[in-house]
Amino acid sequence: MVTREYRTARNIIGPLILVEGVEGISYGELTDIKTAGQDALRRGKVLEVNGDKAVVQVFEGTSGLAPQDLSVKFLGKSQEIGVSADMLGRVFDGAGRPIDDGPPIIPEKWLNVNGSPMNPYARDYPNEFIQTGISTIDLLNTLVRGQKLPIFSASGLPHSRMAAQIARQAKVLKTGERFAVIFAAMGITFEESEFFIADFRRTGAIERAVLFINLADDPAIERISVPRMALTTAEFLAYEKGMHVLVILTDLTNYCEALREISAARKEVPGRRGYPGYLYTDLSSIYERAGRIKGKPGSITQFPVLTMPEDDKTHPIPDLTGYITEGQIILSRPIHAQGIYPPVDVLPSLSRLKDKGIGKGKTREDHADVMNQLYSAYARGKNAKELAVVLGESALSEEDLLFVKFADAFEGKFIRQGEDENRPIEESLAIGWSLLAMLPRESLKRVRDEYIEKYYPK
Repeated sequence: MVTREYRTARNIIGPLILVEGVEGISYGELTDIKTAGQDALRRGKVLEVNGDKAVVQVFEGTSGLAPQDLSVKFLGKSQEIGVSADMLGRVFDGAGRPIDDGPPIIPEKWLNVNGSPMNPYARDYPNEFIQTGISTIDLLNTLVRGQKLPIFSASGLPHSRMAAQIARQAKVLKTGERFAVIFAAMGITFEESEFFIADFRRTGAIERAVLFINLADDPAIERISVPRMALTTAEFLAYEKGMHVLVILTDLTNYCEALREISAARKEVPGRRGYPGYLYTDLSSIYERAGRIKGKPGSITQFPVLTMPEDDKTHPIPDLTGYITEGQIILSRPIHAQGIYPPVDVLPSLSRLKDKGIGKGKTREDHADVMNQLYSAYARGKNAKELAVVLGESALSEEDLLFVKFADAFEGKFIRQGEDENRPIEESLAIGWSLLAMLPRESLKRVRDEYIEKYYPK
C-alpha cells in the first residue's frame, strides 16, 4: 500500500476539499486530513480525479479547516469495515465505531464497503416465506427471502414503529435456521435513536441484531457510507456465516438528501428536483445487494423505508425505488387518521414475488385464494363507500351495503393490530376467513370449493 501526502489543498466547498498537484490517485481512495499544530485526524474519500486535481469529501465535515493549514495523506485503499460475528448485539455509529460502551470489535477480516458485484448467473430465485407477524404484509404482500420490499411512508406516519416491529418479529419458519437483522438508520433524531436502541434491548431482539445509527446532526457525508457498511456486514453474515439476514434501512430519503448536498457542492448538473442524474444508479448499488447465491445457505432480504416528500409517489426517490425493487408497502395518512396501526394502504401496496413464497409447504394451501378474495371484497367495499359519499347510502343495494360493512370490519380487525402483536400466518389466515364469513358463500368466487368446505367457519 503506497501512501502519498500533499500540502496543496486549494479550496474548500461545503464538505469537499480540492487538492492540486496529485498523481497516482484513484477514485474512492481514503485520505487522512490533518491540520497544522493539531493531532486530530479527519477521514476523507476521493470523489473525483481530473488530471492532477482530486476532490476529497470529508466524513466529519470541513468546519474550522483552512486550506493553507491542511496536510492530506492518500492511503492507497478504499473504505473498509472490520467485520466479525461478534458484531451481533452491538450498536455502531455512522463511521462503524461502537457506541454502546462495549469492547472494540476484533475483525475476522476487513471488507470493502462497496462490496463485490454479484454474478447474475449465480443468483438464486427468492422463493421462501419470511414471517413478519404483520397480517397486511404476511397474508397480502408476502415478503420472500432474498427480496427487496420497501415501505413508502410520509412525514408523521409510524414507519419507525413499524420498522422496529418488523425487526424484532421477523423470522424464517424453518426450524434451525439462523436469522439476523441489520438495522441502519440515517439522519434520524436522537429521540428516534433512543427509541430504536431501547426497543431492541427491551424485547431481546438486540441479541441477533447489528445497529448502525447516523443522527441528524452527524455529518451528512456519513449517511452515504451507512447503508454500504450495513450491507457489507450483512454479506459477511449471509455468505460466510450462512445466516438469513434482514436489512432494514431507514430513512432512504435522508440518504438521498445527503447525496443531493454532495452533488450540489461538486457543482454537478442537477436532475429531477435537484437530485443528481445518477440517483437511479446509486440507489441500484444499494438495493441490488439483496438476494441469494446458488450453493450458499445464507440470504439477504431488504426492507428499505423512505418518506415521500409531500406524500408524492411520483417524487424521484419513491419513483426510482419502485423501478428497482420488487413491490412496495404504502402507508396511508387517512387510515392513520382513523387511529389504525399499522396504517397500510392495502390496495396500492404490492409484493411482486408473493406468489413464489406462499402455498402448500411454505405457508398454507389456501393462502393465495384467501388473499385474492380479501383484495376483491375490500376493493368492492371501498368503491361502494365512495359511491355512497356521492349518491347517498340509500342508492346502494343490500349487497353493496354488505361489502361496505366488510370493508369497515377488514380495516378494524385485519389491518389494525397491536404494536407488540406478533401474528403467525395461521392466525392471519383465520382472521381472513372470519371476515369472509360475513359474505354469502356464493360471492366467494375467487376461493376454490374444497377450501371453502375445509376452512369456511361453520
